[in-house]
This record gives sequence, C-alpha cells and structure tokens, in this order.
Amino acid sequence: MRMSRTFSLSLAFFSAALLVSAKDAKVHSFKKLQLTDQFWSEGANIGDFNHDGKMDVVSGPYWYEAPDFKKKHEYYPATESFKKKNADGTETTIPGFEGGLGTNNTYSKNFIAFSSDFNHDGWADILILGFPGEQSWWFENPRHKEGHWLRHVALDVTDNESPTFLDVTGDRKPEIICSSGGYMGYAEPDAKNPTNKFKFHRISENKNYHRFTHGLGVGDVNNDGRNDILERDGWYEQPLSLGNDPVWKFHPAPFAPAPSMGSSQMYVYDVNADGYPDVITALAAHGYGLAWFEQKKEKNPAGEVQFEKHIILNPDATANKDGITFSQLHAVDLVDIDGDGLKDIVTGKRFWAHGNHGDADPNGPAVLYWFQLVRNKDKSVDFVPHLIDDNSGIGTQVVAADINGDKLPDIIVGNKKGTFVHIHEVTKEKQ
Repeated sequence: MRMSRTFSLSLAFFSAALLVSAKDAKVHSFKKLQLTDQFWSEGANIGDFNHDGKMDVVSGPYWYEAPDFKKKHEYYPATESFKKKNADGTETTIPGFEGGLGTNNTYSKNFIAFSSDFNHDGWADILILGFPGEQSWWFENPRHKEGHWLRHVALDVTDNESPTFLDVTGDRKPEIICSSGGYMGYAEPDAKNPTNKFKFHRISENKNYHRFTHGLGVGDVNNDGRNDILERDGWYEQPLSLGNDPVWKFHPAPFAPAPSMGSSQMYVYDVNADGYPDVITALAAHGYGLAWFEQKKEKNPAGEVQFEKHIILNPDATANKDGITFSQLHAVDLVDIDGDGLKDIVTGKRFWAHGNHGDADPNGPAVLYWFQLVRNKDKSVDFVPHLIDDNSGIGTQVVAADINGDKLPDIIVGNKKGTFVHIHEVTKEKQ
C-alpha cells in the first residue's frame, strides 16, 4: 500500500479507529481478538450454536464459543494441513490451508458462511458456500451432541465470488443468491423437506456467468417494494409475480464492468436522502476503487434509470482526498457503525487474494476500515475513513454484526491471516 504523508498522518491518528462525535461526545474504537492464525476459510459469521443466548463465531471447520471465543468445536473434519520448510531444512506441519503462515498460494474450500435454522428445530445451523463452481452445504446442529454435524448438500453448483444469503422473494425467508450453470438466480430451501437440495430459480437467460464472476447484491433499486438482484453490469428487476419462474428484466448499468474483473458485495441504499435508492460497491475486487452510484431523478432517452458515479477510493493506486489508498476490496458490508441512523461502509484489503504476487500491491498492509457516511448541508455527502486495524483485512466476506449484545456492530473476519473478531467499544470523550 502506497502511503502519502497525509495518509501516514491519518494512519497515526486513526490507529485506534477513533471517532469523536460532537453530537454524542463518544469515542468509537475496536479491540482485536485473533481466534486463530491458521487459514481455514475466506469468510466467517456468527450464530448461537450452543443455544445459550450468546453469539458464537463460525469460521472454517470450527465454531468458537462465546463470550471469549477461546474454546473451539470442530463441526466438520479439519483434515487440511501443509508443510512449511524451516531455515534449518526441517519441515513443520501446520494445520489448515497454506496462507499467511506459508509462502505458496492456496485456496480454501470454504468461501462464505451464514447461519440459519434450516430444519426449524430452534437451533442455529451453519451454511457454507464453498469454492466457486462447487457445492454448498448446510450443517445440521446436533443440539449439544458431540461429533461432527450432519452435512446436507444445499446446491450442487454455486457460482460467483460474492454470493449471499438474503430474502429476495419477500417471504421473510432467506435464499442463496448466486449464479449457477450460466444463469443468475436464487436457491430456495425446501421448508417441508429441509434435507432436500435447495431449488434454484433462474431469473435470467443463460448469460454464461462463470464461477469466478465478481459482484452481486440484493435491494429495491426502483422503489417498487420488491427486491431486485444486482450484478456488476446492471440489475434485474423483480416482476410482479414469481410464479413459473419468469425471466426478470435486465437493466444495464456500468457499476464495475470488465476489464475490472468485477466488484464485491453490492448494496442498495439512499445515500443522499433524496428518495432515490443508490448503489454502493467496490470497483475492482482485485484492484482499486470504492464508489457509490447516485440514482438520478431523470431517466435516459431509453427510459432507463441513470446513475452518477461518486468515487470514495480512487480506481488506481493514487490516494484519495483523505490520503487513503489500498487494493483488493473483495468484500463490503453496510451497517450503522456510530449509531447516527446512517449506514456506513465496512471494507478493507483481502490479504493475498491470489498469493504474494500477481495482484495489485499483494503485500501491502491488510487494512480494515469503516467509512462514516456524513450528509452535508449543501446536499453533498462524504464517506470519512476510520482505520480499524492494519493487520487483519478481509476475506471474500466481511460481517458487521452485534456479537456481544451491546447493540454495537462488531466486525468478524476469516481469511488467510486467520480468524478475527473486532469488538466495538464506546467511551466518553476525554475533556
């Protein structure tokens, strides 16, 4: 990561991820907990897996028990390991896939994690979206019984590097949103027979979406009360009825078109409070750039919604107006960090996305940031950067959620540096 003098000053000032708000006179900071330094997954999430009312962490083949996450439980076989050559010629066997503890590039079979009660027994199960193009599974919580959890195939082919698990249909039940076999669509669990494979509903023609396609999101773009599906080149408008699996109308929009390789997770949110939903995403998952796309009131001559791009982080290695630049923004989350009612951006650098060479600045600091949304009196907006950490980063997923019940969003990360929980703390401003 290239650092200007301005960035160096910003790094020093925000090294504790501090924000002093004149409105509430509070200081926001994050305490880093590293649960492991082993590489098991590119994602992590939370869920109450032992039914004690406290949120635990799932990352790779383990779930970590709240409140201190020191006790881990293996819910599927943790059989991966690699050999590291030592300076004296000997070898050390290290558990997990080869990541930050090694020198060579490898990939885990565990890309993204979610939690849900699939069999409706009142216990949190685990959903793992595996390596792109391969199977995804859900693991059935054994309800305090020892041993590995029963694995059920959810979907045979889960494509895209940013699939998600959200309610797109409006039935208050989440679905896997992804591409599969060249089609965009969503995979719906079988409520009556939860161990059956999910049913994949195609919403597009075969557009040859491949397994390593980047960029995906869900949100109501046109304000009609129905969630749409976004990808890097535009968005699919949900029709009035989903009966018989109709093809959704596609609206082109250059959010992160080729040759950028596509974006990260994508979000629909009215950034500037003008009543029109906007779009937030990274510009290149393996390059540089973060932006929000303002939906304009006026449509183009073809009657299509228009967007104006506003840069938050530059799409090259140059620093932005705050002196910040970093690459590999492979994952993004959107959440109200500071409690002001506005949603902020959480993102960072995916460490060694393709190893220690080949990508843009692969060995730069693995930073993790939140960008505070500020609406100005002149109707403009700013996303003010606050550094959370410079040695953890993100994976293909980053999750902002309240893990300890204090109503403050914490940050959960799994990647090639290990598994991390960044606990959000608030103190009063020192006078």
